[in-house]
Amino acid sequence: MALTCAPPLLNLKLKNKYSQHHFCVAKKSNSVATTPVRNSLSLDFDSRSFWANDKGFRIRFLRAAPKPNLMKVGASSGEGKSFNSETTQQEVFAWSSVILPFLFPALGGLLFGYDIGATSGATISLQSPELSGTNWFNFSAVQLGLVVSGSLYGALAGSLVVYPLADFLGRRRELIIASLFYLTGALLTAYAPGLGVLLVARFLYGLGIGMAMHGAPLYIAETCPSQIRGTLISLKELFIVMGILLGYFVGNFEINAIGGWRYMYGFSAPIALLMGLGMWSLPPSPRWLLLRAVQGKGSLQEYKEKALLALRKLRGCSGEDKVSERQIEDTLVSLKTAYAGNESEGSFLEVFQGPSLKAFIIGGGLVLFQQITGQPSVLYYAGPILQTAGFSAAADATKLSVVVGVFKLLMTGVAVLKVDDLGRRPLLIGGVAGLAFSLLLLSAYYKFLGGFPFVAVAALLLYVGCYQISFGPISWLMVSEIFPLRTRGKGISLAVLTNFGSNAIVTFAFSPLKELLGAENLFLLFGAIAVLSLVFVVTSVPETKGLSLEEIESKILK
Repeated sequence: MALTCAPPLLNLKLKNKYSQHHFCVAKKSNSVATTPVRNSLSLDFDSRSFWANDKGFRIRFLRAAPKPNLMKVGASSGEGKSFNSETTQQEVFAWSSVILPFLFPALGGLLFGYDIGATSGATISLQSPELSGTNWFNFSAVQLGLVVSGSLYGALAGSLVVYPLADFLGRRRELIIASLFYLTGALLTAYAPGLGVLLVARFLYGLGIGMAMHGAPLYIAETCPSQIRGTLISLKELFIVMGILLGYFVGNFEINAIGGWRYMYGFSAPIALLMGLGMWSLPPSPRWLLLRAVQGKGSLQEYKEKALLALRKLRGCSGEDKVSERQIEDTLVSLKTAYAGNESEGSFLEVFQGPSLKAFIIGGGLVLFQQITGQPSVLYYAGPILQTAGFSAAADATKLSVVVGVFKLLMTGVAVLKVDDLGRRPLLIGGVAGLAFSLLLLSAYYKFLGGFPFVAVAALLLYVGCYQISFGPISWLMVSEIFPLRTRGKGISLAVLTNFGSNAIVTFAFSPLKELLGAENLFLLFGAIAVLSLVFVVTSVPETKGLSLEEIESKILK
């Protein structure tokens, strides 16, 4: 007979050191008996558990799962082995200990978004004879494209560089280095004496973007309590949107200043400094430390002790903490099991074979269409588009860019709240259909609706809203879900490269194509691509709502 224990999913209770509340399941053959181990007062209430103890008031969010996380207690080995690798024990935590390990990595996403928003106003300031404060304001279409997309080329290079170095650097050091690139790029941009230095600075800032976009989700996922991991990773996407909005606000505030573009780009420097100092104060990821131990990069006992200290610091614990010790042991057992079952993580070519190829077609296709439907161009060039739409004053265009940013933030919140209720496919189909319509509406404005500037504003808002409930959050959610375990790391890396590469190409090509085709035909081209992307979503993208990662791999990919 084996004794199997699991916490209740929902309860409301007062807890002290003399009371515990959990359930044990005694298993023998196929018979199951459920027995409460200790008496305690419990009350089902929503999905939260509150209690007070001698260390103060704490809050625990519990989330019901289709499969309970049962831990088998072996009489001889004393090691716990999880029957379900996708669920973990519910952790006790205080929100005060969660905020900073989420906030400082998330600033990397905010700085990425800020670059998008600030560039919208900076392109107006840079090209103005009165406002640029330079004698090299007369950019060609290619030069303007390089300024705008320079950070994206840097992000692409950063993604390539960090891939083989990620496990060596660790998530914390990777984010510290990213903050240094952010800081150097921002300061160099603000003081750029010429176009060449400006382009180098934009590339350095982009290196920070590439490293931050790789390290931030990993650090947050590996250090936050499991029951709020999805919420925090979704909030990181919201930080990117907040950064875009902040860039619009700063652009609007500085648009009439001489050399205002320097202030727009330079404003990110103190945020980068805060990010770097914050990451320096945080411990390494405990899971990364244990990963290095399992990979044989040092003494197992030494890495275990470092991981335990890191976890206690992250949870705000001091002294002896049996819960943290058990978590470290369980994580170590899980890692050893994973490596025993998958000695090889999968080669690069394996991503293009079998189920992994199907996953890459779905995930890679989504992030590719996310970019080639014009998304980076509409965001980076929001100010110039509004200027040509009838709002000729720079201040008018930047104020409307702020309105676009606020709307983007609100629609992102809608997507975060509804993606698990409505599912992935309905939001994708509805959003991409709206995306295609808004692009065709922009084309129609430039062709024969030029006397109605509100049409351009409405089309931009519709584009942003539809993007934020479809391609924006759901593409990356699908990428994180769809790849098999064996090739997940390689597959996600390839998706990131696809995203940044297509983003940089579209952003760079927007101005030359606009000159070659005209705005009406360019947006018509983007609209046609959006229609193709809608066909792709309808015919190729499955619904993954409510499925575990194993079920996705077994039911969809095979």
